[in-house]
Amino acid sequence: MVSTNWLNENLSKVKIIDCSWHMPLTQRDGYNEYLEEHIPEAIFFDIDKNSEPNTDLPHMLPKASYFQKIVSELGINNEDKIVIYDNSDVFSACRCWFSFFYFGHNSKKLSVLNGGLKKWKLENKIISKKIKPIKKSNYLANEQKDLVKNIKEIEENIIDQKFELIDARNKKRFEGSEPEPRPGLRSGHIKNSKNLPFIECINKANNTFKNKEDLIKIFEKTGLNKSKKPVFTCGSGVTASVLAMAFRLIHDNYSPTIYDGSWSEYGKIR
Repeated sequence: MVSTNWLNENLSKVKIIDCSWHMPLTQRDGYNEYLEEHIPEAIFFDIDKNSEPNTDLPHMLPKASYFQKIVSELGINNEDKIVIYDNSDVFSACRCWFSFFYFGHNSKKLSVLNGGLKKWKLENKIISKKIKPIKKSNYLANEQKDLVKNIKEIEENIIDQKFELIDARNKKRFEGSEPEPRPGLRSGHIKNSKNLPFIECINKANNTFKNKEDLIKIFEKTGLNKSKKPVFTCGSGVTASVLAMAFRLIHDNYSPTIYDGSWSEYGKIR
């Protein structure tokens, strides 16, 4: 995690990624917004287009070879320090951060901009429309497959409960009293999972993460079993990454782990 002031002083020393993504119902387009305004030197990472193409599930992690191709076309090298931000209500920067983490980018060279574009603009920092020229690189991915759970592992965990499953959706969606925003999905949640709406980890005024002490209390309220590793889920794998980031902020050695298919897979009407 880096601050807006730090990034402002180091714009030329890092690769900056804008990965703004919005829920379909918002009718907002992250790329069009990027074209209108972005942090200087930022390149755009499209979460939908840069996902697994051969599935009907939304923005699933692609194969390593596909991710390598995408990132190479963005001109990013394995040695680059990357700062990721968004202008999104679902904090899609954390999903992009998780993707790079999963594909083996050095975690010490991988950061999210705390507060994103919202805080950057609140501080009247420089905004640009200029598109950065890109020189293609040769990025190599190193997949960390243990950072993602599949549906079989999720179903097995309902019985053996080897890990804690925490759902980042809002309380009404988790309880099943509010319909899912995507068609064809049941309402409710995975048995034995706990609920922690991702937004509880965020300061609404400027989109920054809450401080470490507050985050500790927030996770403790879920009744999390500290002897078990937490795995995060949500609607489609985006806001699960927000909780994974929040948990890593209070546990430096935590390797972020999510159920990538999330409710878009588990909640399918069948």
